[in-house]
Amino acid sequence: MSDKKFSVVIAGGGSTFTPGFVISLCANQDKLPLRKLKLYDIDADRQKKIGDACAIIVKEKAPQVEFEYTTDPEEAFTDVDFVLGSIRVGKYEMRSQDEKIPLKYGVNGQETTGPGGMAYGLRSIPAIIEIIDFMEKYSPNAWMVNYSNTIAIVSEACRRFRPNAKVVNICDMPIDDMGRMAAIAGLKSFKDLDFTYYGLNHFGWWKSVTNKKTGEDLMPLLKEYVKKNGYYVGGDFDKETEASWVATFKKVADCYALDPTTLPNNYMQYYYFPQYEVENANPNYTRTDEILEYRQKIVFGECARIVKEGTAKGNLWESEVHSNYIIDICHAIAFNTHEKYLANIPNNGAICNFPDDAIVEVPCLFGSNGVQPLVVGEAGRFQLGLMMEQVTCEKLVVDAYEQKSYIKMLQAFALNKTVPDASVAKKILDDMMVVNKPYWPDLK
Repeated sequence: MSDKKFSVVIAGGGSTFTPGFVISLCANQDKLPLRKLKLYDIDADRQKKIGDACAIIVKEKAPQVEFEYTTDPEEAFTDVDFVLGSIRVGKYEMRSQDEKIPLKYGVNGQETTGPGGMAYGLRSIPAIIEIIDFMEKYSPNAWMVNYSNTIAIVSEACRRFRPNAKVVNICDMPIDDMGRMAAIAGLKSFKDLDFTYYGLNHFGWWKSVTNKKTGEDLMPLLKEYVKKNGYYVGGDFDKETEASWVATFKKVADCYALDPTTLPNNYMQYYYFPQYEVENANPNYTRTDEILEYRQKIVFGECARIVKEGTAKGNLWESEVHSNYIIDICHAIAFNTHEKYLANIPNNGAICNFPDDAIVEVPCLFGSNGVQPLVVGEAGRFQLGLMMEQVTCEKLVVDAYEQKSYIKMLQAFALNKTVPDASVAKKILDDMMVVNKPYWPDLK
């Protein structure tokens, strides 16, 4: 490994995930040596609460790293090697609307799937394009690793509007499922697994899972377990797993039953069982309310404590798997390792019987020139039908943005598998247009 050190900016520095990510960056100086770490956000007050605590964390854990936070794009994006995209346009106030408006009409309310996911994606497009433009203006050799949702829609917008940008769109959700697979198989980490996976973001399936060291086929063992338990592991592994996620991981058993030849991403429940999701949801208290009541209060409270005491010793965060995964991806790009991870990219033959211009989530080799997709073969007939419907919805959302078209957005809602008919789609869209007025284009 060379002696090169890197400059990183986290775009969305006011996120509640930022302190944990900063700790992971500090703990992984052997993988991604830093000379500078910056936070960028458009919400100065929110970022200051996070940034002041992160300054103390960096000073104590990696004092050689220069740290700053800013709302000035030129300052943030000048002299950086990696831009890490972690933005939420409209913050939790709009996420709450994404969840609650569909539920009012008997449709699943979830931040990245169904109407909520499409609403979120439409908000995200201009912000992600703006960040890409800042990066290209001030640090044209930098790479952006984007994990801002809704990834499939954002990736389609990147394909259309910034096709030559050095952007890699990734999602860390599959590694959570793979971490559970590793635990089921008695292995330490998802990194102990080799795999073949294909689909769309939050919409995919594993065709194979093997022990990376021995080559043992783990699918029979995993299928037998998942058939009964889903991806729920229990014991110490799940001692801190929230109840809503426990239910999610257990529900995978029902999803698996629809196609026992593959293992599903845990998000498939929202498409396979939309009525179940609605029946088990509280339209007045959704996932956003849980986060605001617990995680956000805890994170901002801990940041205030660190600033008040002037030390991050004994803080509640640890270097964790999701942020470590993003660091692994940066490492692969920085040092041209050609490690295998998932990315959301134009298909171009990776899934042989799927359109080339569709954004798919498939294994890729990551290196200094970006990602090289691996061919995963054909999609099964069942999966192909589902994928064609979903990818069309995602393209229609980007059409709506590009053309400022009400009818395109209505078509996206009406086509989606979670929405029962076009009249319901229109009611949801009309309500969402009102609350999204500050963020969406003026749809005509």
